[in-house]
Order: sequence, then structure tokens, then C-alpha cells
Amino acid sequence: MTREHPRTDRLFEIGSAYRQAKVLLSAVELGVFSELAAGPLDARDLASRIRVHGRSARDFFDALVATGLLTRDDEGQYRNTEESDFYLDRAKPTYLGASFDQYNRREYVLWGSLTQSLQTGNPAAETHGQDHFGSLYNDAARFRTFVTAMTSGSLLAAQGIAHQFPWENYQTLCDVGTAQGCLPVQVALAHPHVRAIGFDLPMLCSAFEEYAVERNVADRVSFAGGDFFKDPLPQADVIVLGRVLHNWDLEAKKMLLDKAYRSIRTGGAVIVYDMLIDDDRRTSTTGLLSSLNMLLWTAGGFGYTATDCTGWMRSAGFTKTMVRHLPGGNSMIIGEK
Repeated sequence: MTREHPRTDRLFEIGSAYRQAKVLLSAVELGVFSELAAGPLDARDLASRIRVHGRSARDFFDALVATGLLTRDDEGQYRNTEESDFYLDRAKPTYLGASFDQYNRREYVLWGSLTQSLQTGNPAAETHGQDHFGSLYNDAARFRTFVTAMTSGSLLAAQGIAHQFPWENYQTLCDVGTAQGCLPVQVALAHPHVRAIGFDLPMLCSAFEEYAVERNVADRVSFAGGDFFKDPLPQADVIVLGRVLHNWDLEAKKMLLDKAYRSIRTGGAVIVYDMLIDDDRRTSTTGLLSSLNMLLWTAGGFGYTATDCTGWMRSAGFTKTMVRHLPGGNSMIIGEK
């Protein structure tokens, strides 16, 4: 009796996943979902609107149908799904496509250098002797792509924090590494009594203030410029380190939590949110891939588990700690002072 061989489907699905990813990334780049948000279109009209050559237009659109990102009716009219219409139409405040722009413009190429970075321990991103933020912020086009991607990548987590954390018990908030200010804006929208500060490098000021004006909360959020390696953090009841710690080595992670502890008023709290690795390091594919992404981007950054982070918090002086899951694959760790 011949022994049946293991199936190969999963191996090929993983090994060719870049194809499916690039179809989505190109669709976002070309504005497919924004065009269809106005109404259904057939293949010829849609191809004309987004300037796609007729040779492969149907294959491209039908690949999006096959992956569940578009639908096509019996008349050949393409439509957005509920998911793609809600999250991938540029005109909607729920747009998350800026994250995919970042994946497309920068990370897709960087991941082609994974083997080299694994062998050398060095990032693939060209930083010209600076940290990766300095190299990004000195290029206007990359700066805009990056900061909007930070907002897109933080939006669901920020909304979760705005509704899951007991803000009724606190008056002030400082978001460290705020970028455009996604977290302060979401908290301000949900809790009018909270006054929020966004802390980041001075060149983020105009992007922060523009975003606050767009969201009609400029009267309740403000920007503080500084470098958290050199300057003290602004005092607040709650300090948030969102998608920040993973960028740095262990020494810097602990330093930031120490600084947060000193700047939080007695009775206050620190919130760390990130895409965590599970404590057993067996199941969190997204957390582990995110950590490898830090290898490609940074000189010393790495992902971490909830247990890792609560240990660092307790070493900094925080007492009670708790972990809560957030939308979008992130989790928050709360430490009380």
C-alpha cells in the first residue's frame, strides 16, 4: 500500500502570497476602490478610469473578485465589497489604504532583502547614518507617506483605546511618538473632557495641527515638539506609547518606560499598544512578522510579548498591569502608577 504524500497546497499558498499581496497593493495605488465607491463599472470603464491596459484588466479585476475584495454581477459590473468600500475608499474617514501605500512604496522592496538582513543583522532600509525616522523625515514625499501610514495603521487601535480605557477617571493625556496625532484625536472625539498632547519631533508639528483641524478637535489637542532621547516627556495623567517600543533596542525600551513613569502623575497610567508576540511564541504570525519588519527597518528594534512588557513596566515602578486586545491585531498593556 502506497503512503499518501502530504498536500502541497499550503506551501504554495504561503510561497506565492506576494502575488496576492501585490494585487491588493496595486489596486489601492491605482484607486480601484475609490472609483467604485461612486457606483458599479464594467471592466472597460473601470480600466479607462484607472488607466489600466486592456490586456490584463479583466484578470486584474477578477483576481480582486476571487480574493473577496470586489464582486461582479451577471452583467459584468464590478462593485466594492462592504469591507473594501469602508476601508479602502480614499474619501472616507475610515480609509486604511495609507498603510498599504507604505507597504507598496517601501516595505515590499525591503522584504526582498530579508535573507541578507537575517545573515548580517543589519537593516535593509537606507538610513545614511541616521535612525530610520530621521532618514524618512528628511524626504518630503516619504515623510507624507510614512505619517499617513502611521495614522492608518493606528486608527483601529486608537478607536479601541478611546472606548475601552476608563477615560472618565483621567483629565490629561500625552501620546509619545504621536505622528499626525491619531490617538489624541480619537480620544478627544470620544471624550470631550480630556485634554491631549501629542509629543514628537518638531517637524511633525504642521502635520499634527492640520490633522487636528480636519477632525475638529484643535481646541482640545496640542503639539509638543521634542526628542524623547534627550528631553523629558510632558506631564500627564496618562502617557501612551503606541507602536513606539518596537522601534528600539531593549535599553531604549526600558528608558522610555522609565521616562513615562517619571512624567505620569500619581494615580495615572501608562498605555503601551503594539502588535504583540504571543507569550509561547508559537501562534502570533502577525506579531512575529512585525518583529522581522523591525529588522529590515531599524538598527535594534524588535517585537515583544505581553509578559516581556509587563516585566519592563514593573521594573520602571508601575504596579498593577493588565492586557487588553484591540481591533486591527494590536493589544494594549496598561500599567498603573
